Amino acid sequence: MHTFRDLLDSDRSYIFDGAMGTMLYTKGIYINRSYDELNLVAADLVREVHSEYIRAGADIIETNTFGANVNKLQPYGLEASMREINIKAAQIAREASGNRVLVAGAIGPLGLRIEPYGPTSFDEAKQLFADQVSALLEGGVDLFVLETFSDISEMHQAIRAVRELCDLPIVAQVTIQIDGNTSFGTTAEVFTTQLDEWGADVIGLNCGVGPAIVLNSIEKMRTLTDRRLSAQPNAGWPRDVGGRQIYMCSPEYMAEYSRRIIQAGAKFVGGCCGTTPAHIKMIADAIRQFNPRAQSVAVPGAAKISLHELKPADGTVVPAEERSNWARKIARGEFVTTVEVLPPKGCNPRKTLDAIRLLKDAGVDGVNIPDGPRAQTRMGAMATAVMVQQEIGIEAVLHYCCRDRNLLGMMSDILGASALGVHNLLLITGDPPKMGPYPDATAVFDIDAIGLTNMVNKLNHGLDIGNNPIGEPTAFSIGVGVNPGAVNMDEELRRFEWKIEAGAEYAITQPVFDTQQLRDFLKAIESFRIPIVAGIWPLVSFRNAEFLHNEVPGVHVTSDIMERMRAASAISKEAGRDEGLKIARESLAEVRDLIQGVQVSAPFGNVKYALEVFSVLPEFAVSEARA
Repeated sequence: MHTFRDLLDSDRSYIFDGAMGTMLYTKGIYINRSYDELNLVAADLVREVHSEYIRAGADIIETNTFGANVNKLQPYGLEASMREINIKAAQIAREASGNRVLVAGAIGPLGLRIEPYGPTSFDEAKQLFADQVSALLEGGVDLFVLETFSDISEMHQAIRAVRELCDLPIVAQVTIQIDGNTSFGTTAEVFTTQLDEWGADVIGLNCGVGPAIVLNSIEKMRTLTDRRLSAQPNAGWPRDVGGRQIYMCSPEYMAEYSRRIIQAGAKFVGGCCGTTPAHIKMIADAIRQFNPRAQSVAVPGAAKISLHELKPADGTVVPAEERSNWARKIARGEFVTTVEVLPPKGCNPRKTLDAIRLLKDAGVDGVNIPDGPRAQTRMGAMATAVMVQQEIGIEAVLHYCCRDRNLLGMMSDILGASALGVHNLLLITGDPPKMGPYPDATAVFDIDAIGLTNMVNKLNHGLDIGNNPIGEPTAFSIGVGVNPGAVNMDEELRRFEWKIEAGAEYAITQPVFDTQQLRDFLKAIESFRIPIVAGIWPLVSFRNAEFLHNEVPGVHVTSDIMERMRAASAISKEAGRDEGLKIARESLAEVRDLIQGVQVSAPFGNVKYALEVFSVLPEFAVSEARA
């Protein structure tokens, strides 16, 4: 078996594991207990997490000992068990490794202030670290990972403790904030240079922030040291839950940034809070190009983890044509029509329902109900959708976003929607609270639209997010959003493909004001195309066009259309409205044969205005002629 120093000398890139706390939490261990104690009372559970990361492709796993020092164990009454906890943790990791991957002894900050910021002296701090180092050595670790340190003086004492007891390699990882500095204000220039001088074998970053900010700092650190670099960012922006930072974002996003971090000069990548074996698997796949001859590590007798494994037989899935009228038309390749109507601002839905009744009378296939667009506060989209279907009899296409609910809440909501007869979903990540009137509101974002699509697809196969049977499967028509005018089109196309892989069955675009842009987009997705419903927004004024172009993310109004709206609006309000309607009709007529449906937005709730856009469609023109 190779040693860690062999890895340091090789030309390959290597992968650390992901979060231990996140995984233990998802397995039912609540946050109000010591996760380090689980080494003694739930060894099989800890071993299972290690094995999952090894199967996912990790080359180095960390012991479950981040908080296993005397000071942090003391509130749980476990300080006397410190040595036993650390020894057992190392033994569990060693057993899981099967001597096929390396075991790193994980050591975190002491959880107290040392001089000059607190009463604990440097030597006292060093001794506390030494006690933990000694126990991990007895348990049989291959190296040490000193992680999530903000005070580099405290990190120095941990390095001293290791060096006085052994010559095993040290990975020293600092936590930074959004500005690239530690919470003590220490810059990358300072902590990189100091850790180099103090003899860390690998200098790195972990926790605190997501991969984008870590990438920026790794690029800077590469110019400051010849030491090997490491990066284990959180899975996106962290959220403090009972003292633990837990946050989840897509494995795909983490994998892409891990690739960039390696290109920027890091040798080791992995994940911290919020990362799971699914993230590590995709990271391993992403950096495989840097290790063309490398073979992923396998545990004897264990199968490789697949992000989409554990699907039951397809025979349990309700056929698309039987899920709803909307799903049936899409499955048969028929053209669908829908109008987007915002939920009521208050608790009285009558005005909104009366407007939607016009859509049913006109023969529109469905009504799109947005879920808190631009982080505005309105009646719940699901409640509105249920009332629309029960009182009016037109199918709703329910927008459902990830922003406001945690994983458990989303599961409950989706199951409830199925029971209430809402079967058409448009799954979106959601706009951040800073866009709305309550910018200090907390956003959840446990998962993004890709993860939510995965969840709903599992439910359609009769499984919950943990792959547990739910009995009768749900029967959702799964839609996702897509933006043909995205600034970073490569990223948009990647995410769209991942949504399709996760189970998306159709997509609705952002409002399209550039038909050539839509044509280019449709050509770019030919290899993995699903039915596309184009968003059309009839402008009402030049000011409306300016707002959409400048203040609504993902919307691009062409300069030609802006000029047309400016000139018309200068004449009169009515002329501006007529010109906006004319532009919307022209756009729909141009792309009608390229798409499978159209979603027309009702500006300011004006459903009659939205209906006028449909007059260019033959089926609506016939209806108008008969009327």
